Amino acid sequence: MDLIAIAVPFFLLALIIELIVDWRKGSHFYRSNDAINSLSAGILSTTIGYFTKFLPLIAWGYVLRNFSLVDMQLGWFDLSPRGLLLWVVAALAWDFCYYCFHRFSHEISVLWAAHAVHHQSEDYNLSTALRQTSTGFLFGWIFYLPLFVIGFPLEVLVTVNAINLIYQFWVHTQLLRRLGPFDRILVTPSNHRVHHAQNDRYIDKNYGGMLILWDRIFGTFEDESDEDPVVFGVRKPLANLNPFWANLQVYDYLLFDARKTRHWRDKFAVWFRRTGWRPADVEARYPKQRADLSRFHKFDPETPLAQKHYVMAQFVIGIVGGLFIAELYTRQGPQGVLIPCALLWLQLYTVGLLNEGRAYARRLELLRLLVAVPLLYAVFQTGPGAIENQSGAWSVVAVYSILSSGWLLLLPANKSIKSFIIND
Repeated sequence: MDLIAIAVPFFLLALIIELIVDWRKGSHFYRSNDAINSLSAGILSTTIGYFTKFLPLIAWGYVLRNFSLVDMQLGWFDLSPRGLLLWVVAALAWDFCYYCFHRFSHEISVLWAAHAVHHQSEDYNLSTALRQTSTGFLFGWIFYLPLFVIGFPLEVLVTVNAINLIYQFWVHTQLLRRLGPFDRILVTPSNHRVHHAQNDRYIDKNYGGMLILWDRIFGTFEDESDEDPVVFGVRKPLANLNPFWANLQVYDYLLFDARKTRHWRDKFAVWFRRTGWRPADVEARYPKQRADLSRFHKFDPETPLAQKHYVMAQFVIGIVGGLFIAELYTRQGPQGVLIPCALLWLQLYTVGLLNEGRAYARRLELLRLLVAVPLLYAVFQTGPGAIENQSGAWSVVAVYSILSSGWLLLLPANKSIKSFIIND
């Protein structure tokens, strides 16, 4: 049973409720372009995961079969007092490994390159919780290997991982402030807001997944202060609404430094030294200015309201497409969803360009609607995931392409669209 898949509709419902409350209270915790980019990153992460998530499972299964110290039986994890205790131990052990992984993800450059995606949003709301990396599968699994060496069953650890991730969703909100004694034990919205801050006092704090106790024990806890309001985002702003570039930006920075340094040892060190470290020769030739939060502004490109409505409609269609792909994946596996995923990825890319107000965005979107959608759908119909009622499905594709193209062509011309910034 996939607990995260079951939780997704509840995530979306909670997000809609928070959005309505935000609108009613006028708190402005949401901006459509930032929220769409966060959700696009989440959709991208989920769909790329259809082709990558088997890699950690293979590694974990291999370690469990060949190196486990205790042959823990799945039947031990029942509803008896001993079984429930074992579940609690497994959950605590996973949460501790998550703390270690999360902390190293902020302290080692190549791990930060994957994790930075989650921190790039300059707003903080439930959409931020769904803003996940697409490259975390490369190294994240390593930090949980000790649990498989101990001998915890794979099914148990997959379950407690899902519970851990589901718990972390609700703490990404500004609607809840302090929670009294819970703030001292659990990761709460107040504690996690600190973690998403770029203020000096909050940097590299509060790494816990479910329990904030790990941070209190290992000296990485910081309380949220009303005197120092949280500024969300990262020190090197993404300044972009492209979910693909969000996943590649920090890798690009590291690759630049690795290419430019003259020392072979530093070409390797760039990736595995502490975040922020740069080779001395590169720093001397290409210095970077220190972030000044007193001059911080959110990245908020100005686009016509009618274009925002078009983007929102296309994104809602993308969400529906993502749910269809998830259902198709359960029946067909990775081979059945490759073409639908390609269609969805292209849509996410053009939505990001439209939200940025790029001069060529509408032309690329028109090309997607009139060429890419019919072409990729035709290829999909010859594959394992093809829909039985092809004539009806083709009618839907044709109507979608024609109506969307017409709407796009009727949009008012962009003025001189600029990537304009707003005060926090």
